[in-house]
Amino acid sequence: MTDLLVLLGNAIKIVGWIFSPILLLPLILLLPVRRLTAITQFCVKWIESTSKFTLAAACTCAIIMVLAQLFVVFGRYVFGWSATWLNEIVIYTYAAMFLLAAAHTLYSNRHVRVDIFRDRMSPLVKNTIELSGFYFFIIPICILLLWSSVSRSFVASWINFEGSRESDGLPIYFVFRTLVPVFATLLLAQGLANAIKTSHKIKSLILKDYQESQYGS
Repeated sequence: MTDLLVLLGNAIKIVGWIFSPILLLPLILLLPVRRLTAITQFCVKWIESTSKFTLAAACTCAIIMVLAQLFVVFGRYVFGWSATWLNEIVIYTYAAMFLLAAAHTLYSNRHVRVDIFRDRMSPLVKNTIELSGFYFFIIPICILLLWSSVSRSFVASWINFEGSRESDGLPIYFVFRTLVPVFATLLLAQGLANAIKTSHKIKSLILKDYQESQYGS
């Protein structure tokens, strides 16, 4: 069973490397290629739909977290009762809320920016920095997270259905560990969708500047 799961993990990594050239799609779009427009629009639509779905999942986790925390408070201070599994629900849902919502946060353009410099930049410079950020920050970080999180200990966690170290804890720690590669995959996909849209904007701005220069001359 262990060898089978390790083999499956290696196969997934190989498939990932095979499809990794798709990350170059935003750069290819800067070239005068028109046939890719329909494909890229489909990819962006599918990725953004997934980000919206994971946001709904994150909101559900937030509601569960609040309710569980209320039970923890009432149980401890009103009835003098506590349970490890209830505290772990709060911890797991709190982490899941942030990990699942990160992609939609990137989609809705709500990540932290240095607005002091950004507001002074031209649209072309802004979009060029956005595209560079995808290749210099999002891709390396997400690939590092994927490579480090899917390890032999991760496989062993699934084989043994690893649970809490506490006797009355939740038996789903192996699922909780899976949130890290899921987070990295979602963020990488949404970064790709944003980069594709940014490439279209850069191309349009360059074409507009060219047409204006030609018209002005």
